[in-house]
Amino acid sequence: FIDQFGSSQAVVAWTMTGYTLALATVIPITGWAADRFGTKRLFLGSVLAFTLGSLLCALAANMLQLIVFRVAQGIGGGMLLPLSFMILTREAGPRRLGRLMSILSIPMLLAPIGGPILGGWLIDTSSWRWIFLINLPIGLVTIALGAIIFPRDHPSRSETFDVVGVLLLSPGLATFLFAVSSIPRCGTVADRHVLIPATIGLALIAGFVAHAWRRADHPLIDLRLFRNPVLTHANVTMVVFAGAFFGAGLLLPSYFQQVLHQTPMQAGLRMIPQGLGAMLTMRLTGPLVDRRGPGKIVLVGIGLITAGLGTFAVGVARQADYWPTLLIGLTIMGLGMGCTMMPLSVAAVQALTLHQIARGTTLMSVSHQVGGSVGTALMSMILTNQFNRSENIVAANKLAALQQQAAVSGVPVNQSAIPPQALNAGFWDNVVHDLSRAYTAVFVIAVVLVAFTFIPASFLPKKPASQTVGH
Repeated sequence: FIDQFGSSQAVVAWTMTGYTLALATVIPITGWAADRFGTKRLFLGSVLAFTLGSLLCALAANMLQLIVFRVAQGIGGGMLLPLSFMILTREAGPRRLGRLMSILSIPMLLAPIGGPILGGWLIDTSSWRWIFLINLPIGLVTIALGAIIFPRDHPSRSETFDVVGVLLLSPGLATFLFAVSSIPRCGTVADRHVLIPATIGLALIAGFVAHAWRRADHPLIDLRLFRNPVLTHANVTMVVFAGAFFGAGLLLPSYFQQVLHQTPMQAGLRMIPQGLGAMLTMRLTGPLVDRRGPGKIVLVGIGLITAGLGTFAVGVARQADYWPTLLIGLTIMGLGMGCTMMPLSVAAVQALTLHQIARGTTLMSVSHQVGGSVGTALMSMILTNQFNRSENIVAANKLAALQQQAAVSGVPVNQSAIPPQALNAGFWDNVVHDLSRAYTAVFVIAVVLVAFTFIPASFLPKKPASQTVGH
């Protein structure tokens, strides 16, 4: 995008930020919309909106259009995950929920692994536009299959729309996440570009909390669900886990590229063991959750992820090769993923009655989105600050900028402008050493946070569901 549109990295980042803010805006209204219009209609409409948004992104003529169309794509995509959980939960009942959730989770786990590989191949062989165009046939097939396979549902038209709630929560979440996404660029939470939108966002969210507790009939998100201890513990676990694991997980490909000098496609291939491990345990844990309850499985998963991420951190600290230390760490992390995300969602849903499913699923989706966004921003900020503390990394960045400027202008690099550290023997070895130390600090923090989730997760139910959802 930078070369195609002659844009800066800061502007290009808005293609992701805009999509994330769109998700934050529509996720809170998913529960009400599902009850009002029906999950089948809303799901098909969301897929259609996502598909049309993908088409518009592929046709974008400039950076502004691409950002706007990514927002449109996010509006459609934001409802898909909570709607999928709602449909499965209502059709399966608690006794079969684990098995069906495990089936749903397999493509969700494959996407972050296969996506970068496929995207890198499409960009290398054709054009960036194909990373959006490929969604068109997939979206159309999904709409056709959904229209045929999904059963007819019966929406409830009696619920009133919580206008005040949506005017407080949706912009509040979007503004807060905008502030969070600015943290890596600003380098600190004390910057006014972070503090001002964060304060506004938190004030709007606080206003929604006060409004939701006072509103007796159908608030946008029913905070009274937190009176259910299982749902509360599941949400706390989700927020901390998503922040730690996904915040650190998004930095894994960057580590492979910066320290191990892998291409984006090679970095994606290095992540395959994590996905394979998750697929293996996902298929096994589904039936186990139905027979033994989700609580025990989640604790096993957290233990595996802590061990796997810890192994990976040790390998990074020692500047180990991919084989065997990093490979083993990724595989163990994958095994833990398959035992954590799906059972955690099952634990929350099984604690709800039938009419609470839509709102409870929305609540879990908000927790996942907020935790992941905050964790990603904070981990990126910590990594950036670690980079800035290293004289070698700062010198390497300055040298790279000088070389890029020289390549554009055709004028050789001014030798007097080169940082003195870059002239020392073993300079690049020192850079790699400092990069490894910076990544190690981030991964160690993530290990501690993942281990902390043992506390709320220990209160999750350790027995299988004994009755049908809705009773």
